[in-house]
Amino acid sequence: MVRYATEDGGIADPQAVQQALAAWDVYQRLGSPEGELAIAQAVVYLATAPKSIAVYRGFGGAQRLARRTGSLTPPAHILNAPTRLMKNLGYGKGYQYDPETADGFSGADYFPEGVDRPTLYRPTRNGYEQIIGEKLAEWDRLRERKRRGQGNSAGGSGPSSD
Repeated sequence: MVRYATEDGGIADPQAVQQALAAWDVYQRLGSPEGELAIAQAVVYLATAPKSIAVYRGFGGAQRLARRTGSLTPPAHILNAPTRLMKNLGYGKGYQYDPETADGFSGADYFPEGVDRPTLYRPTRNGYEQIIGEKLAEWDRLRERKRRGQGNSAGGSGPSSD
């Protein structure tokens, strides 16, 4: 049931895996026959929960991308610059800390140079994935506005020490 909740239910219902784990825990604590009711409840929950394998597919796509591109260096703007040399090489230059931007989103690209930003996760409209899809679409719009220089993010370089 736990495998089913994570693979077939996915994030369409983030509580599905919690329900499966809770049923397992209850059964281990109570045993038969009392614990069987928890298993039955989890079965009904999982059977009626929204389903999606979008995360499963996205994870597979990410693994294939990693195998194809190898161990490439992250872009310099997201690398720490603890030394003067690293700072002179551009490490950390232009970095924006998402929580310090006006809209909580910098729009930065974190893929290595030469790797186009792929869409690996394609949420369905099932359950919670619909909300995630709306958030991703909002970020795409913000990213495009920022690329055109119309963003409204405040600058920032890291967590404030206030």
